[in-house]
Amino acid sequence: MKNVKIIGVPEHFNLPWHLAIEEGAFEERGIQLDWVDIPEGTGKMCQLLETHETDLAIILTEGIVKSITEGNPVKIVQEYIASPLKWGIHVDAQSSYRSLIDLKDTTAAISRFGSGSHLMTFVHAKQMGWGTENLKFHLVNNLQGAVESLTTGKADYFMWEHFTTKPLVDNGIFRNLGDCPTPWPCFLLVATDKFLKENKSVINHIQEVINTYTLEFKQIPSIDRTLANRYQQKLGDIQEWLSITQWSQRQLPESTLIKVQKTLHELELIESILPSTSLLA
Repeated sequence: MKNVKIIGVPEHFNLPWHLAIEEGAFEERGIQLDWVDIPEGTGKMCQLLETHETDLAIILTEGIVKSITEGNPVKIVQEYIASPLKWGIHVDAQSSYRSLIDLKDTTAAISRFGSGSHLMTFVHAKQMGWGTENLKFHLVNNLQGAVESLTTGKADYFMWEHFTTKPLVDNGIFRNLGDCPTPWPCFLLVATDKFLKENKSVINHIQEVINTYTLEFKQIPSIDRTLANRYQQKLGDIQEWLSITQWSQRQLPESTLIKVQKTLHELELIESILPSTSLLA
C-alpha cells in the first residue's frame, strides 16, 4: 500500500475526495490517501508543500501560481474546479459600512500573505478602480480569527468563499456587501516535484479515481442534502452553489495560466511570468 498525503480546505468543494476515501476507491488501487484539512487556507498549504509535509494539495489557483513563481517546487497536475470562486466581501454586522465603495482605504483581514483572501483584495481593488498601494492588512489565520478581527475593529472587511461564510451572515455576525468572483478556475490539484518524479503511476491512479467521482458527483441521489448536512449549510444555498460549480477532469489550459500570471504581474504580486512548462506537470 502506497501512503500519500493530501491537504485541502474543509469546504464542500472537496466532498468528492472524502467520498472516494470513505468508499475505499483509492485503497482498491493500492493507495492509502491520507487527507488533512487546512482551515488556514492556501497560504498555509503553500508552506506545507514547500517543506514537503504533504505530497498533494487542492489549492487556489492564484495562490499556488504566485508561490511557484517564487520558487516553490510544485507542479499543477490538473484543474479541479473549472468555475470561478465566489468570494464574499464581509463586514461586521454592526459596522457602519453599507457599500463596497465605503471600503476604500480600509483594512482587510487576511488569513496569510499569499493566500486567496490576500490576493483577491488586489483583484477587487482593481475592479473597483482603486490604487492597490493603499491596501492595508491584518493577519487573522483563519475564519474564526476573521470573526474576532472584524468584531473588535482590528480589520474592516474580510473576503472568503461566499457559501462557507454564509452561516455567519445568517447568524448576524457578518454582513455581506457584495461578491467578487475569481476571473479564472478556482481550485487546482497540485503535487510536489519530488512526488511527481517518483510516483507517476500513483498520480495517474489518483486522477482516474477522483475524476470518476467528480464526473458523477452532481448525479448522486440527494447530494444536495448530504452537502447541507455535512457542511451545516442551508439546502437552498447548497443548491445555488451546485448550480454554479463545475468540476474538471482536464489539465489547466495554458491560456488560463497565462491570464492568471499576467493579472498577478499587473497587480505587482509576481515579479515575472514563467513559461507554462515551469508550472504544469
